[in-house]
Amino acid sequence: MNLLITGAWVEAENHFPEIEALGHKIAFLRQEQDPLPCDPAWVEGIICNGLFLHHPLSAFPKLRWIQLTSAGLDRVPLEEIRAKGIELRNARGVYSVPMAEFALCGVLQLCKQAAFFRRNQSRHLWEKNRGLGELFGKTVAILGCGSVGSECAARFRAMGCRILGVDLFPRADERYDRMLPLSDLDAILPSVDVLILCLPLTAETRGIIDGARLTLLKPGAILVNIARGPVVDEAAVCEALRSGALSGAVLDVFETEPLPADSPLWDLENLILTPHNSFAGAGNGERLACRILEGLQEQTKKGTL
Repeated sequence: MNLLITGAWVEAENHFPEIEALGHKIAFLRQEQDPLPCDPAWVEGIICNGLFLHHPLSAFPKLRWIQLTSAGLDRVPLEEIRAKGIELRNARGVYSVPMAEFALCGVLQLCKQAAFFRRNQSRHLWEKNRGLGELFGKTVAILGCGSVGSECAARFRAMGCRILGVDLFPRADERYDRMLPLSDLDAILPSVDVLILCLPLTAETRGIIDGARLTLLKPGAILVNIARGPVVDEAAVCEALRSGALSGAVLDVFETEPLPADSPLWDLENLILTPHNSFAGAGNGERLACRILEGLQEQTKKGTL
């Protein structure tokens, strides 16, 4: 297969010998916005992230296989890909472990008031705080029970939490106490102490956590968004944090990225704000390489070179 590989796969060049040994030919584009290094009519497979934001899918008449370096599918023309019968693979499972660890870390920081102790450490101030919370016995709802959500479920379950899953396609899974359809979301929110968003961004999920749903949450709940910024109403989250309706939030993704310097979110003390960084983990490179090479091996076995 004639492959166009972009620099979105940071360690790609280290694996060129393995890919070529499988019988594939490679053209490499370091920056996805740059001119293509080959005739697009030559390309049969692409490994990329946001390539189609800069080069239209229609430019590749022989394209039949796409491997994304991201888990999300919101940066590719899904309808066009499906209409053309192109096989699409994402980076499912690659980033799930660090994202789940990040979610747990953020919630624990809020429960244990880590910012209070950090401030006192910088002041050399010895002051006890007897108002720390606990995760044990709390109800955690995970909206989106794919790979990331299920890794979150396993870790919060280990902390002694009750785990509710909400998904378009509920199923039996030992990591969850119950998994419910999306239609039951409003009914469970009043019992939720921690709401973790792990669902993909689609027309149906855009703005799914709005002001009305935030008011349904148990008073003092914690919100975690490691999905995509537009699944929540940022202004409503800001107001809920200011009023105390939410005791805290962990936001790693935003409607506009980078987050504008004048956003009021920056100054909220009960918010842990990070720059779309929850995916980062030491094992990502190995997991992504395994995922990509697995797909290329499948192509070789199919005889689609």
